[in-house]
Amino acid sequence: MGYGYYTTSSASAYTSSTYGVKSTRGLSNFSAQEIYKARCLDPMLNPKSVMRECCDSEDHPHSLPVILGLDVTGSMGNACKMCASQIDEIMTTLYKTNPDVEFCMMGIGDFACDNAPLQVTQFESDVRILDQTTKLWLEFGGGGNGWESYTAAWYFALNRCKLDCWNRGEKGIIITMGDEPLNPYLPWRRLHEVLGGEVEKKDIDTLELYNATKEKYDIYHVVITDESSYNWYKDKIEESWRPMLGDHLITAESKQLPEIIAAIVNSRTTPVMVKNNDEGISW
Repeated sequence: MGYGYYTTSSASAYTSSTYGVKSTRGLSNFSAQEIYKARCLDPMLNPKSVMRECCDSEDHPHSLPVILGLDVTGSMGNACKMCASQIDEIMTTLYKTNPDVEFCMMGIGDFACDNAPLQVTQFESDVRILDQTTKLWLEFGGGGNGWESYTAAWYFALNRCKLDCWNRGEKGIIITMGDEPLNPYLPWRRLHEVLGGEVEKKDIDTLELYNATKEKYDIYHVVITDESSYNWYKDKIEESWRPMLGDHLITAESKQLPEIIAAIVNSRTTPVMVKNNDEGISW
């Protein structure tokens, strides 16, 4: 997947026909439930027994796969809304320096509690990424275990994706976004139920999964500070994520997502490093 080019005019046509507004920015006036209208798992986004491919093409001969994993549990409604309303800004900013970026969006929930703990779009480089993103089901679930299943994005990316960039000795990029601590494992039984196929019959340890995935991807996590769970879990978030990700753990408000994503992707071709400071982010 990943053919074609993203344009603001195509995004405007989509939001006009679907929501009656002239741009994705106009979606900021909607509630998250009004933007994401799905009330069950869309078959297009079902991760069971599927592969997602990011291929080189005539349009994009040097494909750069970027996976954005969005926490779609109960506390993350505003961040989900901001992500949709900022897609045009994200895409147009990146296209200025990285015209071969192909995005895959994932909706991440809790493998212990949710009906659809992982949803996965195709890799896309045009307005189809907006269409597929807004098909995500905001289940608004999660549980009382003190984390969401963020590492499901790593597992799927490592085991259920085929990337042409690997043939060039290059990595993809994974950016997850959420407001809770890092989950210590993925339960193998539920993982098998959700993804199908072969799954080793033991819980997937997070450190082992990280060490395997980082060979194929540059991994980042953005802690969204303007959501309710952040203040409750602030210390545990730092304690669980920082030892593993170091400077690839970024703390910011959801309105900063376009500049953060652009900085991360651009760091692949320019000497840009995303770092934390007292006010959020800098580069």
